[in-house]
Amino acid sequence: MEVSELKGRKIGRALTKLGVVTREQVHEALQVQKGKTQKMKLGQVLIELGYCSQGDVDRALAGQAGMEFVDISKIRIPEETIDAIPSENARAYELVPIKWDPVRKHLRVAIKDAGKFQAVDDLRLLLGAKVDAVVAPAEMIDAIIEKHYATESSVADVMGELASDERVQAMAGSDAIAIESQLEMADDNQVIRLLNLVLLQAIKDRASDIHFEPFENEFKMRYRIDGVLYEMVPPPPHLGASITSRVKVMANLDIAERRLPQDGRIELTVGGNPIDLRVAILPTIYGESCVMRVLDRGNVELSLDRVGFRSDDLEKFRGLIAKPNGIVIVTGPTGSGKTTTLYAALAELNDIKTKVLTAEDPVEYDIDGLCQVQVNAEAGLTFAKALRSFLRQDPDVILVGEIRDLETAQIAVQASLTGHLVLSTLHTNDAPSSIIRLVDLGVEPFLLTATLEGIVAQRLVRKLNQETRERYTPSEQELMELNLRPEDIAGKDFFRPGASNQVGGGYKGRMALFEIMTMDDEMRELIMKDSSTAVLRTLARRKGMRSLRECGLLGIYEGLTTIDEVMRETLAEE
Repeated sequence: MEVSELKGRKIGRALTKLGVVTREQVHEALQVQKGKTQKMKLGQVLIELGYCSQGDVDRALAGQAGMEFVDISKIRIPEETIDAIPSENARAYELVPIKWDPVRKHLRVAIKDAGKFQAVDDLRLLLGAKVDAVVAPAEMIDAIIEKHYATESSVADVMGELASDERVQAMAGSDAIAIESQLEMADDNQVIRLLNLVLLQAIKDRASDIHFEPFENEFKMRYRIDGVLYEMVPPPPHLGASITSRVKVMANLDIAERRLPQDGRIELTVGGNPIDLRVAILPTIYGESCVMRVLDRGNVELSLDRVGFRSDDLEKFRGLIAKPNGIVIVTGPTGSGKTTTLYAALAELNDIKTKVLTAEDPVEYDIDGLCQVQVNAEAGLTFAKALRSFLRQDPDVILVGEIRDLETAQIAVQASLTGHLVLSTLHTNDAPSSIIRLVDLGVEPFLLTATLEGIVAQRLVRKLNQETRERYTPSEQELMELNLRPEDIAGKDFFRPGASNQVGGGYKGRMALFEIMTMDDEMRELIMKDSSTAVLRTLARRKGMRSLRECGLLGIYEGLTTIDEVMRETLAEE
């Protein structure tokens, strides 16, 4: 039967067309399905009733999606076809190549499930080839993977193969590499394998950024994991241009433009998780530096309960974002988790009764129900311009990615005075210094006191791996740096990272430290008097604000993090 006859048909009709079941059996299965307490797919009900097998259902689902169902046990797959897909991709996507035309760069793969066509799109991108797919029984695919892709190659293996490649050695002898040879190497199987491995390894190790950096005599490769950079085995230096070119091809950037910075995006699905890679290319004196920011959209914790607030801080923050109008600011350096906290706040406010608009640079995670705007300064769409337009869109809540200038600050103030809740970020060291920063930008103190509701300062510290951490007694020097006396720590336990051969060396994941400053009449009076940051901080502490360092100390006492981490991320108390 032709696949076209099954395409788009309901599963029951497709199975009937295939002659596997009768109409009566489908009707019976539909009645049984209705009576089930837990929702079950019709195909599974028919299998349960004994009217068809899993293979029959798979064949019908493939036809439904317009795909062929193939028995690959009878196909002899040549070695060069097996080599067309790196083992790490075959294993990650659970598919096998069954036909490969190296001249036309055309690959046919067998997948287990017609619903996993996203893997085919990813392969087109990763391999730079035309890819089409058929569906085959899962057990046959597993058998071929076990037989031909038994061991996963490591980055070091591929590096070794590349180092002995004659073309790479030839490139090492020339200073200027022609665009043609760069393009040729960018499409080379070995370079593709290396980059695929690097990406898969980075995602497996929970890296947030991947750096490819050219220097005079070497090409460095580094991952940022839990905020700390780790150097990986470097590839041969003269492969740098080919790796960067491959990334540019995947991100649809201009491969011939090497003098200007370029930005792009690569979308993949790895292990069922949607992954966005934000690519930034920067020309340096030794070639193009490339940084990829890994945004794992399937893994982001968009819930205030999961951000890491202590119960009293969570109550305070929920109180701030529940206000009908006013400005709430989250502050901290780049990479301190401000965006995640604000997204979690928006996820909580995001319901059918609330219109939420965001202006971001860039939009990091797309969230259903929010109207998100990408700021584009080159096209003239600045934060201020977007914000001005927002006020004509009848919003309830507005997120401004960052208050960078007086114009943006003034419109944010105006928006909050006209009955909107405005959430935004600033780059300052702590909560009290944010007020002085806004005054320095040119915001009038009387407008600030009328609109500002609260400021949240935040930092990220690495968490100890609870399985390998070890208890120890801190030195006097460490205690002095934290302004602690021996009597302050009586009965308290301290921990440090234990021996670990994993990336991260005894740390696993990160936790947030928060400092929440809320406004009251006394605080507003001090702002009107142009008081210093130190005076504002003293009053906030007296009113119960827990400083970043105090929040860190609580994490140390609970055995979640270390003295070193808290010292690195927080300022000494004044």
